[in-house]
Amino acid sequence: MEFTRSAEHDAFLDTVRVFAQERVAPRAAEIDETGAFPTDVIREAAALGLTGMTIPPDAGGSGHAYATYAAALELVSAASATVAVILSVNNSLVAEPLHEFGSDVQKDMWLRRLATGEALGAFALSETDAGSDAGNQHTSARLDDQGYVLSGEKVWVANAEVADVAIVFAVTQPGARGRGISAFLVPLDSPGITRVASPDSLGVRGLGCMNLRFDNVRVDAGALLGESGRGFRIAMRALEGGRIAIAAQALGVGQAALDEAVLYARTREAFGQPIGHFQAIQFQLADLATELEAARMLMWKAADTRDRASRATAEAAMAKLQASEAAHRAADRAMQILASEGYRRGSTIERLFRDVRAAEIYQGTSEVQRMIIAAAVLR
Repeated sequence: MEFTRSAEHDAFLDTVRVFAQERVAPRAAEIDETGAFPTDVIREAAALGLTGMTIPPDAGGSGHAYATYAAALELVSAASATVAVILSVNNSLVAEPLHEFGSDVQKDMWLRRLATGEALGAFALSETDAGSDAGNQHTSARLDDQGYVLSGEKVWVANAEVADVAIVFAVTQPGARGRGISAFLVPLDSPGITRVASPDSLGVRGLGCMNLRFDNVRVDAGALLGESGRGFRIAMRALEGGRIAIAAQALGVGQAALDEAVLYARTREAFGQPIGHFQAIQFQLADLATELEAARMLMWKAADTRDRASRATAEAAMAKLQASEAAHRAADRAMQILASEGYRRGSTIERLFRDVRAAEIYQGTSEVQRMIIAAAVLR
């Protein structure tokens, strides 16, 4: 791994840090409480180049290395996991696969708009029976002489409430599982698409999650992203980047939880002294700091590999697994250290505790990450 910090990297992260602290953090509790999509915050993020961080400047993006992108997401997530996930979906799951696999016409139509935040994207892969088993798709795309007709339903589609376009995965060769899935770039104002609110979630509220129903939605042949039957490969490539982004999101939450615990340990007194003077508290803080830093190293390694190699599948899985589980432990231990002050509804730790749990589930559960890592180890 080679990661050297440039002046440009530091300047960008300084800008992101100020934005996160001054514009995002004051809104975090409100976003969580109302569950409303933070359109105005995302608009401000776009103005700073956060909606297309890894996309080249000539395509409207900021052109940053993946490590810089991951570090920026960590800073944003420490203020609001919701805002970080919205940005990661647009960056890793929509703009990046469009840049890598899209036709010139598709890029001309959508890439600059996505990278600059003029448009927002969604990633429609999950179905009721296709979560961890993503190859078990039931949404279909039937080819005729006018293009494709899409039918089916996608669930838990982040950003879908306000998104302008989605990458939709559908079966074009029934019975072939992953080898028979294709990807389509579908404008979400197309006739036949219905947006249905997803069930309320425990944490990371305000993502604009919707279920998308496709009732004979017609798109022309030019909507096909990449080659027919190669959609599963596109999904896995997108999720590779997405998992690095989720590692960053989890680290942001975990670090925020640790910071809350440290502050409390310095100021809360018991038995005549700050509780941070007690070894029982010190050892917990030491373990959490070490676990989060180890996860950060894995995230940076995965990000560096993503930039330098054709694949970073195992590295991304390791980063997501370690970061999500370490961050969960950090939030759990921080709540224990704060005790009733952390357990109360509306406390920062309570929100962080709820938000971090999702990182072990979406974009591949911890069990799926272990399967990916084991396959790489046994290869």
